[in-house]
Formats: sequence, structure tokens, C-alpha cells
Amino acid sequence: MVSVDEATHIIFSHLYSPVPVPVPVTEAAGRVLAEQVTADRDFPPFNRVAMDGVAISFQEWHNGRKVFPIQDIQAAGTKQKKLSDPGQCLEVMTGAVLPEGVDTVIRYEDLNFQADAATVMTEIEKGQNIHRQGVDAKAGSSLLEPGLVLSPAEIALLASVGKSQVNVWSLPRTALISSGDELVEVTHTPEPHQIRRSNIYALEAAMQSLHWKGNQYHLPDQKNVLLDSLKTIVSEHDVMILSGGVSKGKFDFIPEVMEEIGVKKVFHQVSQRPGKPFWFGVSANGKVVFALPGNPVSTYMCYYRYIEPWLMKSLGTDNKEQRAVLAKDFTFSPNLTYYLQVSVRNENGRLMAYPEAGGGSGDFANLKKVDGFLELPITKNKFEAGEVYPYFSFRN
Repeated sequence: MVSVDEATHIIFSHLYSPVPVPVPVTEAAGRVLAEQVTADRDFPPFNRVAMDGVAISFQEWHNGRKVFPIQDIQAAGTKQKKLSDPGQCLEVMTGAVLPEGVDTVIRYEDLNFQADAATVMTEIEKGQNIHRQGVDAKAGSSLLEPGLVLSPAEIALLASVGKSQVNVWSLPRTALISSGDELVEVTHTPEPHQIRRSNIYALEAAMQSLHWKGNQYHLPDQKNVLLDSLKTIVSEHDVMILSGGVSKGKFDFIPEVMEEIGVKKVFHQVSQRPGKPFWFGVSANGKVVFALPGNPVSTYMCYYRYIEPWLMKSLGTDNKEQRAVLAKDFTFSPNLTYYLQVSVRNENGRLMAYPEAGGGSGDFANLKKVDGFLELPITKNKFEAGEVYPYFSFRN
């Protein structure tokens, strides 16, 4: 048996090796950037008007002029105009190029208009309300670096530099495998001794937020079938995520079968609850197998604690560590790291985690009340309200 820290270290030492793949910028949100993106010109590319109003020569106002006849208007998207008489002004719109011959913009709210002239009604500063060329970024400078998870903000930047396609890191070919003769398809009506498959659908849904797809398989508790099927599945995928068949029951053949098809066990069992029977193995050519306990909460917790962080680290970006405050005293006696189901609330800027009692690792119905898991360390068994622990969320 290994500790949680040991399991994490081992898993992170067997990362997937992604390659850059081009995707349309319209499909890039949520993917991990695999290239450096540079500015193709200055940002902004010209002295940009930052407020609707009028543009003047500051020196004229400084010399005492307060009334400025309006010469023309500079709209956004039109070629740069020129102020021919420094004693006049040009109306300007937000986003327009700053006209030639002016250096200060006064917003409409600080002006009074009469007979095609603008009167300045307040004190002003030279250069105000102008977004200077290149102040945000110079042409050729780096805007985005590899390893960044692309959000809508980065999509806007990509579009602004003309990137209709962008390189992101590839995702591993993945198999999602359930096993167990008690399981039937979601479309079937189960017999009294059967239940519908649900773990694989939960894993598939969790992966969707990362644009990560998996091929689904269901295998019976028959060793010969498992041998033939898993040998083929392993050959066709980079990573396998299994649910069920890893405990010590007479029909839990997965660990034995994996060894026989060339997937070497790296560890089996982690000192944690739920998810203690977790099995992890690697093939000779680097393919990775996560074999998770079949109890729904165990499968769910192990995905968010180990598998999603493994993928993000493989893609060059770590999950942002979250921590939360235990809101109520809690006691857990076994000498194991415990993943406490909690609901969370933001209270005065602190993320408070409230324990949600459930019926154990088989009670997935309880997850509807839960936002994530609080990691309680193996080093103690009494946990007091106000203490801060790592938090693994599965809700946005």
C-alpha cells in the first residue's frame, strides 16, 4: 500500500507526451496552448481615443482658450484626420484613431455645446483619455505562452492577431472501461439483482469539460474475455480508465489480467478512503492504466484527485490548488487519508466546507448535495472547524 503523496508522485512520473495539433480558434476554448503567440503589431496599433468627446491641442487650453469651434468628426474605423486650426477641435468617438494635430481628449460630460462649438467646463490634463500606441504590447512581443488553458479572454487575443487556427496540445486516446456482470446498459430495465452502468457516464461527463473524449467498453467478469478484450484495447489507446474489478473478490480479475497482457503494476492500494483498492500500472511502451474501485464515490473521487491532475500536468499546466476551511468539527478514526464530501459556500471571502453525511462509497445519490472533497490528512483523526485543507471541486 502506498500513501496519497506516494501515489501522486508515482502517477506524475508517468505522464502522457502530447504533440501540437491545430484547431480552429472557434474550438480552442478550454484547450491547452502548445505554441507561443506574439503580437503581429503594436497593441493598440495607433493612438486610440478612449472616450467619446472632442480632441484639442492642450497648449491652446493652457494658453487660456476655453471655447473650441468644431472642425470635423473622427469616427471609429475611419482614416486619420488632421486638425488644421489649433484653435478648433475635432469630435472623436471611442476606438477612433487620434487625429493629427491634437494631443488631449475631453469627454462629452465635461463639455458644453453651443453653436457648433465646445466649451471646456473643467480642469484637464495633457494626454488624457488617449490609449497610447504600443502601451499594452509592442509588435513581436509575447502575448501567450504554451501551457495556458485558453479562456474567452485568450480567444479574443488570438483573434486580434489573426490566428484563425492555433496549436493546442493533443489529448490521449482514452478507453473508459466498466466491468461487472451486475451492470446493464442505461437503456435496459435491470433485473432485481442488477444495476445500470453509471460510473463510465460520470467519467465521460467529467472529461468533457477538458474536451477529452473516451471510447466506452463494458466487459464481463470472465477472465478469458477480459484477456482478449483488454489486450486489444490497450494496443489501441494511450490511457485506460477502468471502473470495477480491482478489489479482492473471486471475480476481480483486472490486476491479474493486466499483468498477463504486459501492463506492470506500479501500485495497488492507496491509504485513503474512499478508493483504497486503486490500481495503477504502466505498459512497456508507456501506456497508462488507472484501475479504479467500482463503488461510484470511489471512482468519482479518484478521477478528480489523480486522473484530471495527471492530464493537466501532462499538458504542461497544473491544476490550480484550491483550499477550503472546514466549517464544522469532524472525526475520522481509521489511519487513512480521508476525502470528506462537502458542500461549500463563500462566506466573507472564505471558502467554507460543510460536511455532507452519506452512505459510504456506494452512495452516489448523496453527490447531488456535494460540491467536492476535502482532503483530511492521515496524521490525525480529529479535525476542528476553522482548519484549512486541500479541496477538490467537481462543480464549476
